[in-house]
Amino acid sequence: MVEPEERPSVAGQRLGAPESMGISTLEPGQRPPTMPPGRQVSIRVKMLDDTQEVFAVSQRAPGKVLFDLVCAHLNLIEGDYFSLEFQDQHKMTVWLDLLKPILKQIRRPKNTILRFVVKFFPPDHTQLLEELTRYLFALQIKHDLACGDLTCNESSAALLVSHIVQSEIGDFEEVQCKQHLLNNKYIPEQDALMDKIIEYHQKHVGQTPAESDYQLLEIARRLEMYGVRLHPAKDREGTKLSLAVAHSGVLVFQGHTKINAFNWSKVRKLSFKRKRFLIKLRPDLNSNCQDTLEFMMGSRDCCKVFWKICVEYHAFFRLFEEPKPKPKPVLFTRGSSFRFSGRTQRQVIDYVKDSEFKKVPFESQHTSPVSRSPQHSESPSAGQVMVNGQKQSLSLGQSPDGRQPSPLTSPLLTDAGFVRTDDEDEVRRKRFPADKAYFIAKELLTTERTYLKDLEVITSFQKSVGKDEAMPDSLRNLIFANFEPVYKFHETFLKDVDQRLAQWEGRSNAHIKGDYQRVGDVMLKNIQGLKLLTAHLQKHSEALLELEQTCRSSRRLEGLCRDFELQKVCYLPLNIFFLRPLHRLMHYKQILERLCKHYPPTHDDFRDSRAALADISEMVVQLHGTLIKMENFQKLLELKKDLTGVDNLAIPGREFIRLGCLSRLSGKGLQQRMFFLFNDVLMYTSRGMTASNQFKMHGQLPLYGMTIRESEDEWGVPHSFTLFGQRQSVVVAASSASEMEKWLEDIKMAIELADKCNDSSAEILSSSFTDSKSPEESSADQESEDDLSASRTSLERQTPHRGNTTVHVCWHRNSSVSMVDFSVALENQLSGNLLRKFKNSNGWQKLWVVFTNFSLFFYKTHQDEFPLASLPLLGYSITIPSESENIHKDYVFKLHFKSHVYYFRSESEYTFERWMEVIRSTTCSSSHIRSLSRKEPHVY
Repeated sequence: MVEPEERPSVAGQRLGAPESMGISTLEPGQRPPTMPPGRQVSIRVKMLDDTQEVFAVSQRAPGKVLFDLVCAHLNLIEGDYFSLEFQDQHKMTVWLDLLKPILKQIRRPKNTILRFVVKFFPPDHTQLLEELTRYLFALQIKHDLACGDLTCNESSAALLVSHIVQSEIGDFEEVQCKQHLLNNKYIPEQDALMDKIIEYHQKHVGQTPAESDYQLLEIARRLEMYGVRLHPAKDREGTKLSLAVAHSGVLVFQGHTKINAFNWSKVRKLSFKRKRFLIKLRPDLNSNCQDTLEFMMGSRDCCKVFWKICVEYHAFFRLFEEPKPKPKPVLFTRGSSFRFSGRTQRQVIDYVKDSEFKKVPFESQHTSPVSRSPQHSESPSAGQVMVNGQKQSLSLGQSPDGRQPSPLTSPLLTDAGFVRTDDEDEVRRKRFPADKAYFIAKELLTTERTYLKDLEVITSFQKSVGKDEAMPDSLRNLIFANFEPVYKFHETFLKDVDQRLAQWEGRSNAHIKGDYQRVGDVMLKNIQGLKLLTAHLQKHSEALLELEQTCRSSRRLEGLCRDFELQKVCYLPLNIFFLRPLHRLMHYKQILERLCKHYPPTHDDFRDSRAALADISEMVVQLHGTLIKMENFQKLLELKKDLTGVDNLAIPGREFIRLGCLSRLSGKGLQQRMFFLFNDVLMYTSRGMTASNQFKMHGQLPLYGMTIRESEDEWGVPHSFTLFGQRQSVVVAASSASEMEKWLEDIKMAIELADKCNDSSAEILSSSFTDSKSPEESSADQESEDDLSASRTSLERQTPHRGNTTVHVCWHRNSSVSMVDFSVALENQLSGNLLRKFKNSNGWQKLWVVFTNFSLFFYKTHQDEFPLASLPLLGYSITIPSESENIHKDYVFKLHFKSHVYYFRSESEYTFERWMEVIRSTTCSSSHIRSLSRKEPHVY
């Protein structure tokens, strides 16, 4: 389809994109759209890097076929932001209609060159999820600067060019920089700004091309002419004006100065009649503005071209999905049948997030390299697969097609190198006992193994960090004195349980089976020993508190803790491991409750099991209040790492309630935001583009005096509601009716609690934020271009941050979780061997699987020091396979999220039910009613 060139395009050189094989990345794994039959014609397309490509298409092909070929050639996923433009027979620049045949739009294809350009400019470039997309946007900015379409003052122009030069040649060297500027013209008056450009370039040392693109877009998006295409017009008095359209609505310019703007929320209808372009506004009692505005344009064609782009901008930024075509009238037609064709911005974002595991990895081949290669596991296990007819080695982190795994899945969840048929469990199943009590005891053994591994994380932390002088002796002694005895105790406990299971299974020399088919006696003996350690368990919360206080005052210790948390062995946030001993008490209680429920009162093991349950219940009641407080404190500390712009999140008295995604409705349309609900305030943030992927604070709404109202009818947005605070109001929309119900329930409960306290804490809260204003409401629009020179000259270079924390998973899967959900996920932990199968594979692979903190963690065996992979379960559904799926095995459950499907086999009916139970506890959110009940634990 594409005529080969001797050299790849600049985009290909910069991003190291693989040679195009004619497969569109818009739908990974599928071929480009079927070409209609007929004679083919050659169409020339000029790319953003000024190279030209020739595409062969059928005479009957619609515009979409050509556009998809261009996107496939570029390996572009977010192609919906772009389009093809050309000059028609009237010398007007128009967009290629994707639904109409190409040759009905382009009369002389041999003499026409189409330009591939940006069509839709989002208000925030962080909404662009692909580096390739941001690079193409940077090329568009570079083009608009050079041709004078993007006007700005000298300071901003020099700063923009300095970032372009940094991206092109790397770090500053005076001779090289001057020579480059003499050979390349980026702005019309470049010579006069040479010194200022050099001055700015010196400040960008170490900045990679991707970071330079980021800064270029960050500066450009604040300029008044960013993404603006002027359409000449006149008002009723004949004054020369220009009209333009943006994500927010219709704009009016005089020269290059914006003099008016009509937000989409204020516009009722856009239409045109001959040369007149009409804007009908919604009635506003507080304004004297007329309800219909009229502008005269050069011709009817000019009016229609501008009206079409307005329709497309409104649909792309304001609608959730592509509008459906109108039914064709039977007799008469009235008005235009034109409609927006393609995915909306919301659909693009959702698609890219869902397709993250399918993206083709690339490496920048520039003087300042940015690594894009997947991080493979260190496991030596690797397979060989056929790629393009040749055998290639495949490491653990790669899929068979060489694509990069999603940050929300991980290497072992790819169908590569691990396919095997493993039916040895069938033999073992026949040999092992079938009694339910045996499988309850086996759950005790498997979870105890995981628990001991978790305690080893604390001992490893103590050995690696505790030796450093940054850790005070008091803290070192507090951790050692109170965790070491607990670890030693559970080493012995695990040996006792393992020995009893060996006797039960017949693996030992014991022949008197009746004496060993029980576990209550083992638990009673050890729980009585555990009661003697109650004082140590109470000290664990003190250790966590003192560690946090010391980290605040010691940057070195804080850095050491952060570095330790990045080690593979620390597969969860470090402070969760400090609470593991308290959670383990809950696990013992649940196991003993199931055992007592199973046994008849006459069973030999019933009496010991009931006595052990009474003892552990007493300990749970004694430590339950501490556990609730520390769970909340731990969650505040964890959220603090994911947020930026908050000085002190863990203030006394603050309780976390819910976090998750809502779309905020503003003048810029619906924008995805991450909301955090506490008992005193509702915060909303957006994900930053820093190396740590932290969420940036946008604003906060104190709950005292807040009211809430459903607003779907008022705004025409599904699942929307309005929050009325004392100082501002916010309109938000949930992703579904169930999500909206959860948020309304929790917010109303939080408001009631805040009102009962009868104490507005707005003044206290405002002091805990570095910036409580939203960008939409801040002075961003009034910011002078001179201030742009003070913009950050490089991205924040923070320590790499986990990309699969609960907050990030909620962001990617557009969901929410409550504090009750967190507590349930920690209490309902499970470990054991499972057989795993992919959707399209034949064999089953045996894995050691740990469920905790909303995720499944995968190991080869229970002896492994760290997990090989993980699967966050938020958003997943758990079901039983249907007959049509041809899974002819017992005790199989299915996990699926959109197109991702995994099958797991357990060894018995009991373990099957337990895995179904604990995973459902994650996938089915709890209500706040359980939150209240948790504060009053049941006493056995």
